[in-house]
Amino acid sequence: MSERRLQVRSHAVSENAQEILERLWLVEEAGQRGLQLADLPEGDWAELVKSGLALQRNSLLELTETGRPEAALVIRRHRLGERLLADVLGAEGTLLDEHACRLEHILFDGLDESICTLLGHPQLCPHGKHIPPGECCRQARTTVGRVVAPLNELEPGQGGQVAYIQMNNPSILEKMMAMGVLPGGKIALLRRSPSFVFECGYSQFAVDQEIAAEIYVRLNEA
Repeated sequence: MSERRLQVRSHAVSENAQEILERLWLVEEAGQRGLQLADLPEGDWAELVKSGLALQRNSLLELTETGRPEAALVIRRHRLGERLLADVLGAEGTLLDEHACRLEHILFDGLDESICTLLGHPQLCPHGKHIPPGECCRQARTTVGRVVAPLNELEPGQGGQVAYIQMNNPSILEKMMAMGVLPGGKIALLRRSPSFVFECGYSQFAVDQEIAAEIYVRLNEA
């Protein structure tokens, strides 16, 4: 087991134990109760039980009420790492998950919120999975200069490249793609009222605030 200890809110646990916390969150997210103890290294799951973050229920390991927010923090850091890699560094494919796993173990309280603010408080990871919100999301802090922001928060004349489109509505997403609003494409806001008018490619489009809020822009340095 790794000797390195990492802080998860008020608990210091090993990297291996953090990985199990992440897996426990994922199985709950998928609607399952827990992980089979027989599939886990005993020293790692015993560490979580001793810390009060998980409990042994017959042959399963399950999150406790104390462990659930800790697991959410691990998932949050992982998925923020994916967004950072995809939106700022341009990583894609299998590299996303591999490098995000490394990032989640080096992010600490405060830094993860700074990255979240930097990215405009994204709600979904590049795979469309929910990112648990942090305190910065609830307060919508802007103390860190952003590199990614939703279109509806831009001022006329601001622009950059489409970072991602955060939409759960397939028909709206298809409409955006048909319009040529695609990740990597140049985009600039022209007007905010009475609707959000923006230029993408050589065309101009008007959308309401709800749609504009789902188009995230990697801002030009200027």
